[in-house]
Amino acid sequence: MFFPLLVLILVALFKCIRIIPQSNAYVIEFLGSYTKTLGNGLHLLIPFLERVANKVSLKEQVEDFPPQPVITKDNVTMQVDTVVYFLIQDPAKFTYGVDRPIVALANLTATTLRNIVGELELDETLTSRDFINSKMQQILDEATDPWGIKVSRVELKNIIPPRDIQDAMERQMKAERTRRQTLLEAEAHREAAVARAEGDKRAMILNAEAERDAAIARANGKAESIRLVYEAESTGLERLASVALSAGVLELKRLETLQKLGDGRATKLVVPTELASSVSSLTYIGDTLGAAFKDADASPKTTPLDSTPDVCCDTDGRSPVTRALASDDATMGMVASGTRDDEKEKNKRPTSET
Repeated sequence: MFFPLLVLILVALFKCIRIIPQSNAYVIEFLGSYTKTLGNGLHLLIPFLERVANKVSLKEQVEDFPPQPVITKDNVTMQVDTVVYFLIQDPAKFTYGVDRPIVALANLTATTLRNIVGELELDETLTSRDFINSKMQQILDEATDPWGIKVSRVELKNIIPPRDIQDAMERQMKAERTRRQTLLEAEAHREAAVARAEGDKRAMILNAEAERDAAIARANGKAESIRLVYEAESTGLERLASVALSAGVLELKRLETLQKLGDGRATKLVVPTELASSVSSLTYIGDTLGAAFKDADASPKTTPLDSTPDVCCDTDGRSPVTRALASDDATMGMVASGTRDDEKEKNKRPTSET
């Protein structure tokens, strides 16, 4: 008798002692009615009268709901799955507020997602994830507050459009990338052509500037050389003018200059001024002699003013040689007289004509 009673007492003690872990809560009922919520620690229950109705975790929980078919504003059906992050703030409301709260949360998430995506078109749905997430989190948090649930975050995990829409999107993406590639290649070709043209222009400008500078340098060098030559000549003339040179030295320099002019392979004819005057005088003398000889042959022989006969030459018996010498002396006298007249006429002429 005593042993069964001892076993019953031990079982009752075991049932009335509860150790609750951290971040957990126990919902306690007394004879089927909710009485209290126990937190972490050691607790004693009344045997056979109090019981644990529900064990609730206070940690943040994650529920990955399966894909749900949704229809966009432009009538495109696609599959969207969501991930909901929530935590239980009130274990009593979570226990008694709704039957199967996780299933209720999944259905509420699906209906809310359909309502939001139905107001958007396909392109907006694909590019408005943040808007959809924040909108769903706000709606779910308000709707699950009576259930003791706090929805902290909602994320769209996958958005799967139909296969034909995917193919069209891929073709569109490929066309867009081809267009961008063509634009980039055209822009690159244009920039390369502009760069080449700028380079050619710069090269031409530099070549022109180089040619201009070279021409200016050559002209300056030539002008400087000419200036130095004339300065040297001017200095030489000034020095010659400052030094009293004799007529003999000047004549010697003139002859040296004529000798230098006569050098070389080219055919040159240098006629000095004095030689030209001499040739002119000789020509005049020749013309005069020719006229005198003609007059002598045409006119009779005249006797000299001195009537004294020449014993050597005036006799009829003189030799032919004596008579020829006498004739030559008379001719030379006439030539000398004509030469003196020519020199007087020449001295009367202007210096420019000489």
